[in-house]
Amino acid sequence: MSENEIELGLSTRAIHAGSPPPAPGAPVVPPLVMSSTFYGGQADESAALRYTRYGNNPNQEQVAAKMAALEGTEASLLLSSGMAAIALTVLSAAEVGDHVVTSRYLYGATHQLFRQELPRRGIEVTFIEPGNEAEWKAALRERTRVLYLEVPTNPGLRMFDPRVPAALADEHGLLFAVDTTFASPVNVRMTELGAHAVIHSATKYLGGHTDLIGGVISGSREVVGGVRDLMKLYGPAPDPHMAWLLDRGLRTVVVRMARHNQTAMALATWFDERPEVEATIYPGLEGHPDHALARELLDGYGGMLSVVLKGGGEAADAFAETVSLALIAPSLGGVETLISQPRYTSHRHQTLEEREAIGVPDGFLRISVGLEDIDDLMADFDGALRASQR
Repeated sequence: MSENEIELGLSTRAIHAGSPPPAPGAPVVPPLVMSSTFYGGQADESAALRYTRYGNNPNQEQVAAKMAALEGTEASLLLSSGMAAIALTVLSAAEVGDHVVTSRYLYGATHQLFRQELPRRGIEVTFIEPGNEAEWKAALRERTRVLYLEVPTNPGLRMFDPRVPAALADEHGLLFAVDTTFASPVNVRMTELGAHAVIHSATKYLGGHTDLIGGVISGSREVVGGVRDLMKLYGPAPDPHMAWLLDRGLRTVVVRMARHNQTAMALATWFDERPEVEATIYPGLEGHPDHALARELLDGYGGMLSVVLKGGGEAADAFAETVSLALIAPSLGGVETLISQPRYTSHRHQTLEEREAIGVPDGFLRISVGLEDIDDLMADFDGALRASQR
């Protein structure tokens, strides 16, 4: 990332960062380069080999440069999924006998990775209450290598202060990684708050159109380089077409997030007044337990909101069966409004007791607020709420 790119505004970076200098006759939109390999590999050539599995296809590099500019980091790397970005970031810093400290508020697949897969590889994991600074400190061991946090959390939308583990990581020479998919770099740049590695599922707000699967890790050249080395071995490099689609999505991420933020805030206020709703969970509401921290750290409260319906699981099922404009689907961050019940999707591997401990009881609905007209969404949700209580 050049100094000139740092000085540019976020929208300008989202459109222009990473693009080659303009030249007469050159395409305005970077062309799709569908080549797996490129000329090179002679003894007298000093340049690194260009090979799409290495993540240095022109489309991959262009998007990586754009993400580094948006996050304000030295480097970024595009991977084939958000889970690939999470797994390789941790594995690049921890090996057999090492230890990881993480939040107990995690996306379901991330929780499985930390609870099952990392221990299978000889890496111990401690889950803590991340809002308690004393728990971060107490969990540290001689072989702790990684501190990991997800904010805002999926699907409970909790906010925890990343500056606490960031300070501990700096003091003890650890890697501090943060998944901030729900916020996007529009609403927060986690490196400004001390993160060493910032992770996104690009499938969500970065792509924004529900037509790609991807992940991104941003940080120093050293951190990103370690992840790249593992990517070459494990193989989760993205295909050029996905990178091209992601570039397309990033060009509008700032204006899309502004609309997501606005509509979600209005809907959260509306849900909060409905008698059918037991709890409305949105960081922008004053009643949210982390509202003060969210107001301090975020530039926008995001497009995700959750509600807990009176009547529990049966009410949530009836709601889901009644909506017609909003779609029942397990992902998020697109232009269309999507609804899911985590007990059937991301957290289906957890027991009711485990879900309740992180604020996800039966009756919990996660809503990814899209870009539709708010009056149409309210009309759809009004009918579904009424049906949920019959």
